[in-house]
Amino acid sequence: MREAEIGRGGRVLRVRDVGEPDGKVVMYFHGTPGSRLDLSFGEQLAAERGVRLISFDRPGYGGSTPAAFGLASIAADAHAVADGLGVDRFATLGMSGGGPGALAAAAVPGGRVSRAGVASGAGPFQLVPGALDGFDDNDRAAVSLLPGDPVAAASAFAAGFEPLAELSRVSGGSGVVSAFEDLLSARDGELLRDHRFASAFAGTMHESLRPGTSGAGWDNVSWIGEWDIDLSAVRCPVLLWYGSDDRFAPPAHGLWLSENLPRARLVLRDGEGHFGILEHLGEMLDALTEPDTADSASTMRP
Repeated sequence: MREAEIGRGGRVLRVRDVGEPDGKVVMYFHGTPGSRLDLSFGEQLAAERGVRLISFDRPGYGGSTPAAFGLASIAADAHAVADGLGVDRFATLGMSGGGPGALAAAAVPGGRVSRAGVASGAGPFQLVPGALDGFDDNDRAAVSLLPGDPVAAASAFAAGFEPLAELSRVSGGSGVVSAFEDLLSARDGELLRDHRFASAFAGTMHESLRPGTSGAGWDNVSWIGEWDIDLSAVRCPVLLWYGSDDRFAPPAHGLWLSENLPRARLVLRDGEGHFGILEHLGEMLDALTEPDTADSASTMRP
C-alpha cells in the first residue's frame, strides 16, 4: 500500500495506491460521503487480479484540501493524479456519488480512459424521472438555491451531513452503520452485518467526515445540480451495475444512463441494493480491465 499527496495549485489531493504496481490501472471514485478508504476491504482482491487500484479523496474529504468543485474539476483532479503517479491509461470506477466523477473523467478528450464503471451511481438528478421526489426539507431548500448560488447550496447540503459527522466523531465510526439501517435494502443489511464490510464502511466514513462536511456539500452540488460535463463526450465503453432494491440510487438512474451513453451496458440484479460493490468488486475489476467486446448499449439481467 502506498499513499501520496498530489499538488494541485495550492491544494493537495490525498491518494491511495494499492494492488499490483505493474498491473492495469483502475481509478476509483468514492461515494458521498466516502474516502480513498472505501475499497479497503478489496485491496488484496485487486492485487490477486493483477490490478493497480488508485483512489483519491475529493476536496474537503479525508486528507484533501477543501475547495469548491464540480464534475469537470473532479475529472481534472483525476487526470492530475494519473499524471502525478506516471499512469498513461486507466479505467474508472465510481460508487454512488462517485459514479458521476468516473463518467466525468472519461469525458475528458484524448482517449486516456479505457473503460468507465458506475456501481449504484447517481445519474443527473435534474433529468432522471422522479430523482428529486424523495428529498427532505433540507435538501429541497438547498436545491432551490441552484444554479444561482452554488456556495450557499453547498453549505446547506453540508449541514444535512452534520449529524452523521458528529456520530462518526463521537463513536470513531462504529455507530455509523446503524445510522443507515432504515435506508438499507434487505440485502444491504445482510452485507453490512459482515464484520469485514462493516469495519471497512465505518473506517471510510470516519475518514471521510474527519475534516468536516464541506466535501459532501460540494459533492451534492456537483451531481444534484446541472452537470457541467458533456456525457456525449464519453466514447469509451461504460459498464453500469445496479440493484433492483436500491433505495439510494434506484434503477431509474442506471436506465437513464444506459439510454443516454453511446456505449453502455447495464447489469441490473434482482433483489440487490446499493452496496453490490461489496460482493461484486472482483467481477467489476475483471470487466473493467478486459478488452472491450461490446460496442452498443444493452441491458443485462443475470
